[in-house]
Amino acid sequence: INVTVVCRGLRGATTASENTKESIIEATTELLNSLVKANSLKTEDLAASFFTTTTDLNSEFPAVAARQIGWGSVPLMNSHEMNVPGSLQKCIRVMILVNTSNGPEEMNHLYLRGAKVLRPDITGANQ
Repeated sequence: INVTVVCRGLRGATTASENTKESIIEATTELLNSLVKANSLKTEDLAASFFTTTTDLNSEFPAVAARQIGWGSVPLMNSHEMNVPGSLQKCIRVMILVNTSNGPEEMNHLYLRGAKVLRPDITGANQ
């Protein structure tokens, strides 16, 4: 069997209940574990992961949660989102680059908690 493996982007987002280390770690851990389960990911398949938070979240790096769940060899980066007036606050976003044989339509992007409103086409929010 000839299987082609490519690098695909996997997206997800969630919200933290407050700007504390504990809340940021809890929300990020839930999001990452959910993405891993929904996409049957193995750590060795992860090429890199980029995290962003809205500017109102600055008590901890979301990447700390990734390290805590065993992503020790995965390159990680943190940044802030643009501060657009009226946009969702306390939001943590992630883009994971995954080496996979799955096609784009087979990637399960997840939007949890208050972030469901970001992608109503995926989550059914606002319907």
